[in-house]
Amino acid sequence: MLFERENTEEKIITATFNIVQKEGVQKATTKKIAAEAGVNEVTIFRKFENKKNLIEATKDYYMAKLLSKLEETFDFDEDDSIEEYLKRSFHGILDFSQEDISIIRVAMQEINGESDKKLLISRITDTIINKMEEFFKLQLEKGEIKNVNSKAISVMCFSIIFQSTILWQIYRNNE
Repeated sequence: MLFERENTEEKIITATFNIVQKEGVQKATTKKIAAEAGVNEVTIFRKFENKKNLIEATKDYYMAKLLSKLEETFDFDEDDSIEEYLKRSFHGILDFSQEDISIIRVAMQEINGESDKKLLISRITDTIINKMEEFFKLQLEKGEIKNVNSKAISVMCFSIIFQSTILWQIYRNNE
């Protein structure tokens, strides 16, 4: 019975994400989500109580997946050279799945809405910049680079990687 419950919740969360990425949060109704998930609308309310809880559960689920992938993509080994690290990070982002890009797209759409929680896009940005800053602090300690503000270089590298890969993948079909 536990497997069935988790499977139903997962189907609802997946359906919610699909509807939100197509239509946005405002147009994502529980009726549409129920139809997409193949469940009764009452099931959504029984499991999540209301649409707001469902949207938050969906954001949390997909954000956890993405943040884990970002941590892995921007992780480093003490022996990594700056060139190796930046190349691997850049290629790691290029290898993101369509689902990963969709999560970022949904997070970027949230900027227009109101949220009491920290914006998802900020969590993505912070994760990447913090991992890069850790790497550049290590490079400073090892003497590989000198007189550089590790936060500033992290923001610069993040900007290049984010703008050249993520934004291109999100907006490449648009002008």
